[in-house]
Formats: sequence, C-alpha cells, structure tokens
Amino acid sequence: MTEQTDLLRRKFIKQSTIVSSALAMPMILTTNKASADPVEINMLAWYGHGEPDVVSAFEAENNVKFKPKYYAGGDNMMALIAQSPPGTYDIILSDGEFVQQLNEAGYIEELNADDYPFDDFLFEDFTKFPGHWKDGKLFSTMVRFGHLGVSYNKNHVTAEEAMSYQCFWKPELLGKVGHFDWHLPSLGMMSLYNGNAKPSPFDIDGSAWDKVQETTMSLRPQVGGFFDYGGTFNSLKNGEMLAMCGIGDWITGVLEKDGAPVASVVPKEGGIQWTESYCIGKGSEKAALVNKFIQYMLSPAGQVRSAQMAAYPGFCVTQGGVSALQAANMVEAERTGQVEGAVNNPIRLIEEGRIHYRDIPQQQSLEDWNDFWSEYKNA
Repeated sequence: MTEQTDLLRRKFIKQSTIVSSALAMPMILTTNKASADPVEINMLAWYGHGEPDVVSAFEAENNVKFKPKYYAGGDNMMALIAQSPPGTYDIILSDGEFVQQLNEAGYIEELNADDYPFDDFLFEDFTKFPGHWKDGKLFSTMVRFGHLGVSYNKNHVTAEEAMSYQCFWKPELLGKVGHFDWHLPSLGMMSLYNGNAKPSPFDIDGSAWDKVQETTMSLRPQVGGFFDYGGTFNSLKNGEMLAMCGIGDWITGVLEKDGAPVASVVPKEGGIQWTESYCIGKGSEKAALVNKFIQYMLSPAGQVRSAQMAAYPGFCVTQGGVSALQAANMVEAERTGQVEGAVNNPIRLIEEGRIHYRDIPQQQSLEDWNDFWSEYKNA
C-alpha cells in the first residue's frame, strides 16, 4: 500500500464515521420527546391557574410550559389585553361576566361546542352561560365557579349573625370589616342587602343605585381596609379583619383547611356567583394545544385539580368532576357541599333562587360603579 493510498483510506474512514454519526444523531433526537424544548403557552388568568398543582400533569404529557400573567378583577384583565399586541395571550381565563366584552372587542377566537362535555354539565344554564355565545357561536366555556356571601371569623360572629349582611354593621366589628378591593362583588352584596334580587342586583334603576351608594357609605366607619388577594388572605388569617365583604369560600376555604376559625355562608338575602371561563386568545398560534388544555380541565382529572386548586378552591361544573372529587377527596366534597342532599349544595342554592350571577352594571356604566368605589374608599 502506497503512502497516498493509505492517506485516502484513512480520510474515507474518517468521513464515513462523521456521516454515520450525523445520520444516527437526528434519529435519537426526533424519537426523544423529552429532549425537545417545551412549547410555551402564554396565559392570562387569576392567580393559581398556571401553577404546578393545576397544570403540571398536562405540561408533562404534552411537553408544554405555561407562562402565566396574573390579574385581579375583570377591569384589570381588559386593560392588560388592550395594552398588548394581538396574539400575546394564548389562553385567557375570564370572569364570566366579561366574556361578552372580550368578544365584542375581538380579543377571543370562536370555539367548537362539540369539543366540550356540555351533556355532562351540572346545570343547563352553564352550557348556555350568558355572554358565552353570540349568534349561535361559542366563544368561551365555563370551567369552575364559586359563591360569594358573608365571610367571617367564627370567634366573633355567630353562624346565625352571618346569615345576614347586617352583621357587617355589628358594633363589635368597628374597624374590623374588610373589603376585597373590587367594586362588583361588594356593591352587588350591598344591592342584595337592599332587596334588589330581581331581576338582578346588577340591574337596578337610578333610584335603587342611589340607595346602594347610601347603604354602602353607611358601612364605611366599620371598614378597616381594602385588600388584594394576599392582603385579604392574611388579614383574615391573623385576625386583623374579623369579617370580609366581597369574598367567599375561595378565600376562607384555604384558611379553614389550615385550621383558621373562619367560614363563608350564603346569607338569607342571597349570594353572588363568580364564574370562571376559558377563552382562546385572538391570533394565538397555539390554539390547538390550548383547546386540548381546556378539554383536559373539563375532564374528571382536570376538574379535581381545579376544585382543589391550592390558590383558591372552586366548584366542579361537570357530574364527572363531582364524582371524581368525591372519590379523590370526600372530605373536601362534603366541606363544599358537593354531595347529594347537602344544604349548601351549590346547584341546590341556584335552583332555590338564592344565587345571582355576578354581572356588570346594566343600567349604569362600569365607570359609574368604579368612580363611586373610589369615592367610598377615600371617604
């Protein structure tokens, strides 16, 4: 073998090795899903919806990673979307009463109703929830809900007293009544206290609105603060506030499970339902993945995670979810009334007419209510 022949042989072997390695490597990479970077899904939601206790199983199964942006209150949500380019948010968790505004502003995509288990929903209203449909087309689907009423410290307010919003005016609570800092829940409660149950505490004329403002202002001396989510939670936990207006079990449920002497009830004047729904953001390039996630959250497994969310609990919207919750955690199902025959069963309360869906003002503007809320806070 000449020196030139030997050189050519060695060059061929080296090149063959490189080619073989190059051919082998892509096969290894493409067959190993875990090695691919996860698809990032931008979420706009209330705190907790993008946390591991809710989304980790879906992330692992579908090689995705949620990147949540959290807000508090529908007004805040609308402002964040308005300030962002189309396609910024792939999935939007909206309060039910704001879906119509999202749709009218062109912020959300149309959904296919056949993709969701509406035949398993607990209540007919939930399948055709106000504002979720337009011209026979679906734009959002309800995934969880809860009830707002009187939230109180059981060492300072009796169960009997808590059955009326009147307890907020109890002399012993001077400076110890707090508000969750969002106008719709608290003013809705003041409207119910004034007897505005029909057609809705949010559908009132000018005279009734004047009286709601008067009633609310009369509570101001009792009020010790206006709080965000964390402040509401901590002020009840440490006893700084002994009663709270504008919330419900979504706050006290977490504290109660940790042993705090707090509870929430739907009083005799009625309570208000918060409703959370998922939408696909307009212009999202990940609509198929987002739709798959919404389907997962409406599955029994997803409903159990939703109901037991560490940030704040909620009620299941499907019968399959309720059954799965009972199997997974009967104590929580019983605590929240999600068992047959419970006095506080959430569907039973709706059927009895004691629950009113939270809404935006129908005869005043959101600005009217928000302006009064600012005036009230500064009084």
